[in-house]
Amino acid sequence: MKVFTIGFTKKNAEQFFARLKQPGLQRVVDTRLNNVSQLAGFTKKDDLRFFLREVGHIDYVHLPALAPTQAMLDAYKKNGGDWETYEKQFLALMAERRIETSIDKDLVAGACLLCSEATPHHCHRRLVAEYLRGKWGDVDIQHL
Repeated sequence: MKVFTIGFTKKNAEQFFARLKQPGLQRVVDTRLNNVSQLAGFTKKDDLRFFLREVGHIDYVHLPALAPTQAMLDAYKKNGGDWETYEKQFLALMAERRIETSIDKDLVAGACLLCSEATPHHCHRRLVAEYLRGKWGDVDIQHL
């Protein structure tokens, strides 16, 4: 199964939507905890749903089960936490939530996992994709 990932920061709308034009990409799965802030710009939840449908005939779904907790985000982003601690906590959270059994594979197949980070290196969308590949075994990840 093919799974894409993308972050919206450091991209304008043209760059963002152009990258989503991938063969087999059917939906964007929003993995953000906070997706209605003014800081989200053109990727605010309702705006993004509209733009995806109109620009690319792409479905949109928000899955907060794939997001970190607010406490984890605050510890890492606001309080200067280190990536290794965040990664360990987030992977433990995914295991605790048993996302490999609670999330429908058909929802993830052909989907693009969305978060805010510009690159996948220090981003939870990459961790979600890799976690699912480890559990399901048949996940081909492409970062856009």
